[in-house]
Amino acid sequence: MRYSDLAGKEIIDIDEGARVGVISESDLVIDCERGKVHSVIIPTRGRFWGRRELVIPWSGIKKIGVDLIIVSMGRAGTSGRGYWDPE
Repeated sequence: MRYSDLAGKEIIDIDEGARVGVISESDLVIDCERGKVHSVIIPTRGRFWGRRELVIPWSGIKKIGVDLIIVSMGRAGTSGRGYWDPE
C-alpha cells in the first residue's frame, strides 16, 4: 500500500467513537532499517491556538477501509492518547 492510497481517509477512534483527523494532514514515522511503519502523527489544535500532535502507533490501527481508518487508542500499546507538544 502506498501513502497516496491512504490520503484523504478519515481516522476514527473506535474506543471513543470520535474523529481523530485525516491522513492528508499527517506524517508517517518509518523504521528505515526494518522497512516498517512505526506510527502515524496527526496534527491537532491545542488550547489557545497551540499546536499538538497525536501519535498513533501502527499497532493501534485495526482496519483500513475505503473511506476511513479505524484505530483503537486504548489497545495501541500506550497509556491513552499520545500527545506531543513541540516547542
